[in-house]
Amino acid sequence: MAARRGSKRAATSRSRNGPPVDEPVPIDSLPLGPTGRSLVVLRPGPQSERVDTLKNLAGIRVAASSDFENAAVTEADIAGADGILLEHIDVMIVNGDPGQIAAIRSSVADLESPILSIEPEEYVIPFDFLTQGGREYLRGYGDAVQSLMERLMTGAPPMDQADVEAVFSDTAAFTWGLQATKVDGSACTGAGIRVCVLDTGFDLLHPDFVGRSVVTQSFVPGVPTVQDGHGHGTHCIGTSCGPKTPAGGVRRYGIAHMATIMVGKVLSDAGSGQDGWILAGINWAVQNKAAIISMSLGSPVAVGGTFKAAYESAAQAALNANCLIVAAAGNSANQPVGSPANCPSIMAVAAVDSSLQHAPFSSIGINPSGGEVNIAAPGVNVFSSVKMPSRYTMMSGTSMATPHVAGIAALQAQSSGLRGQALWNRLTSTTQNIGQTPQLIGSGLAQAPLCRLIHPPFPWPVQPIKHPPIHPPIHFPPLPIPPIPTPPPPPFRRSPQR
Repeated sequence: MAARRGSKRAATSRSRNGPPVDEPVPIDSLPLGPTGRSLVVLRPGPQSERVDTLKNLAGIRVAASSDFENAAVTEADIAGADGILLEHIDVMIVNGDPGQIAAIRSSVADLESPILSIEPEEYVIPFDFLTQGGREYLRGYGDAVQSLMERLMTGAPPMDQADVEAVFSDTAAFTWGLQATKVDGSACTGAGIRVCVLDTGFDLLHPDFVGRSVVTQSFVPGVPTVQDGHGHGTHCIGTSCGPKTPAGGVRRYGIAHMATIMVGKVLSDAGSGQDGWILAGINWAVQNKAAIISMSLGSPVAVGGTFKAAYESAAQAALNANCLIVAAAGNSANQPVGSPANCPSIMAVAAVDSSLQHAPFSSIGINPSGGEVNIAAPGVNVFSSVKMPSRYTMMSGTSMATPHVAGIAALQAQSSGLRGQALWNRLTSTTQNIGQTPQLIGSGLAQAPLCRLIHPPFPWPVQPIKHPPIHPPIHFPPLPIPPIPTPPPPPFRRSPQR
């Protein structure tokens, strides 16, 4: 529970009870669709004016995130209120009756009203690949890789030499994803950059992260800490901000290994969440100066569907606050990019496999007005951290591609000093062209900056010049000066007399 301003929050921790859950709940069993609450987007303006309008218009009693320390407000903090105003992103989450919702909706057309739009809140899920179709794809992918390796070992000619040359694989030093995105050759660390991962939380006891700077906040009702009972969030944090040298002695899997980690638990340990929880997490991250927000979650979008105004309002507010949001495109195969990645102001991330081919499960950009794919990153068989005692595992999905982009964004932010929209432009302008259409992979495969040490041009360190020794002058005796001859006088002549 967040504390009111002026109070002190005690640091809390929660022990994990029960056996470890090695296999998360399948996505097919998680709830989807409306939650019964509504998302109201407001025009910028004085907080008191907006609160009073809602109260006078529909009798809505509102609590504001500014009333709580660091804007960390949860549903448990607003007992007795009908809504939460997230003023950093101009969004309100309302739990009103049909009459109240109708009154709010009727005011949208009024240009004098602070209300811009109202839409239903929905459930969201993580975008890792746990559907039955995903498991079948991965089995087929594994068979294809095994077949390729057998052909190489036996000397049989490959079907396509270009495909063979493009294949990456995990080594003892790096995951294939870090190699494909050039992280293995980058000297950047992400130091000084705040990366916020909104997900199922984080295993605070994972030995690979001992001593790291971690800021946490739970937005799941009734869950006081961010302790990850699912594993998805720990995996995403591992890829984006994992250590340079894992304590477990395994290959390097993390990118921005010196970044400050911000953990917002917005999905339950079962992997389910609500739009309002995610929006509250964005509001908190913006308030607390995150440079990058990574969201490997969402909900499906129909062909021809559009983005949610609440997420677009949040994303625009984030960009204006020098914060870039990246989100998973979704795992709906040939279906549109999911929400919230389909917002124009949120970077949508597609997945590629270790042959740098578009992953068949990765959603595609077929809807206009923000429904495009913006960038791609490794998302198949990605090795990273997971909750203890498993410690490490491989996962697949656009969920795994997204933290690659978030980590690389931290390196780019450190290297260039860019933030917000300028950082977006840097990421998409430095991608690698892997020969596939923007509908599948956007501008291309994300690439890390080199971050080589550049010496200042002046003053250069100059070695002292060794001059030859200077001897004192040698004195010689003066030479005799010969006398100057005197010319003889002219002869005397008498002047003639007259």
